[in-house]
Amino acid sequence: MRIKREYTNASVKKTDLFYPELSFKLIGAAFDVYNKLGWGYQENIYQKAYALTLNDLGIKFEKEKFVAITFNNKNIGRVFLDFVVENTIVVEMKIMPKLGYIHINQVVSYLKNVNLKLAILIYFLKDGVRYRRIINSN
Repeated sequence: MRIKREYTNASVKKTDLFYPELSFKLIGAAFDVYNKLGWGYQENIYQKAYALTLNDLGIKFEKEKFVAITFNNKNIGRVFLDFVVENTIVVEMKIMPKLGYIHINQVVSYLKNVNLKLAILIYFLKDGVRYRRIINSN
């Protein structure tokens, strides 16, 4: 499994990123939620606040989108994506104390299953919001 990451640094131009304007709004919404709520809530509380913030911004999304997992054309399971925003970006939220590759791998599999290019993995941590832009390289 190949994981390709996008990094925002001096060598990366805004035009090189997938969906830069929408991504900026989505990440900003996460910071807005954290600034108003602070740290220590369960994941579903942050998700509800995030949904309200996206509504206020006029951003279209599906929350807890059901996705069937198939193998050899047979349904073998299901997952629920936290958010699919404007049918282009998956947003997943975590409240884990550490950033983890297990979450990145999970989101990569989601992207492949729904055939989207970009996910934003958002962590609400004690010391603030951290995020990762994850690209489906297939």
